[in-house]
Amino acid sequence: MSTSGVKLAAVGAIGAIALAACGSSSSGTSSGGSSASSSAAGVQVGVILPDTQSSVRWEQFDKPYLTQAFAAAGVKADIQNALGDKTKMATIADSMIQEGVKVLIITNLDSPSGAQIEQKAGQAGIKTIDYDRLTLGGSADYYVSFNNVTVGQLQGSTLISCIGNKPNARIIELNGSPTDNNATLFKQGYDSQLAPKYAAGWVKVGDRSVPNWDNAQGGVIFEQMLTAAGNKVDGVVAANDGLGNAVITVLKKDGLKVPVTGQDATVQGLQNVLLGDQCMTVYKAVKKEASAAAAAAVALINGQQVQTTGTTKDSTGGRDVPSILLTPVAITADKVESVVADGFVKASDICTPAVQAACTKYGVH
Repeated sequence: MSTSGVKLAAVGAIGAIALAACGSSSSGTSSGGSSASSSAAGVQVGVILPDTQSSVRWEQFDKPYLTQAFAAAGVKADIQNALGDKTKMATIADSMIQEGVKVLIITNLDSPSGAQIEQKAGQAGIKTIDYDRLTLGGSADYYVSFNNVTVGQLQGSTLISCIGNKPNARIIELNGSPTDNNATLFKQGYDSQLAPKYAAGWVKVGDRSVPNWDNAQGGVIFEQMLTAAGNKVDGVVAANDGLGNAVITVLKKDGLKVPVTGQDATVQGLQNVLLGDQCMTVYKAVKKEASAAAAAAVALINGQQVQTTGTTKDSTGGRDVPSILLTPVAITADKVESVVADGFVKASDICTPAVQAACTKYGVH
């Protein structure tokens, strides 16, 4: 993966330029599984988000931010969620293609099914954008995401800091879905940080992936690894906040408390960080990601050049995909307020009675 020094402000400028170039027609969205909703006249962009289970981000953050970005551009968009069903995603895509959208944006459920959708769209002359997840072997014209190797590096390096100089620390890695290329990149990142520690005496006592990012299954898988390790662990790499909370639940049941990582800066994840149950999360400014994707789509509709930050290697397809990659940020307890200040979450949602003392301690308001 290569970038050319991506900066969040620069991406915001890209969005402002492209969005300003558009007209003032109305915008519309749809959230459910009705594949006929794109039949409304004038829909120019179809967006298919993956599910509601792997992370709360898709419906709570990505959808409203994409809606706002397209509305600001005066572009009518149909935004739907595949609800974790590859057949549903294909059906929604077929409907959008038949209705003649000019740009199709997808977050794939796996690369093979995503590649089939992109192939159909391409045959119909429709431009495609991979949103957040790269479709390996696909044909997307552009890829908009965060630098996902960096996400993993932040998880690994912060976990090391949280554990400290403990010799022979025992580590469990609970990875994301094996069908999600992002999970592969996250693991590449945190393994790059942990490898020297393993070489110096730390021990990896568990390393498994969680199908479909399923949090309940993640808790079961973690408990199996913990039991196999004799309930002796000093730190856990959990690939996102949902899996992190599943880990924390198991640890509490067994009377254990060790550093645990996460990702997505969800309300639950931030609460766990403030309470000291999770040593960090990773903040990805979804609003900027959504704005960048919308700006790219608008540029394509207008026949304009899309401004990118570099390329991302599709190892399966053997091509370099033009990309817009944003920079993630590690969030520890003393940095939770910065996520609130950015407008991503509300302090009132985080600072429930059980968390209020920690909010006061760390200046979250």
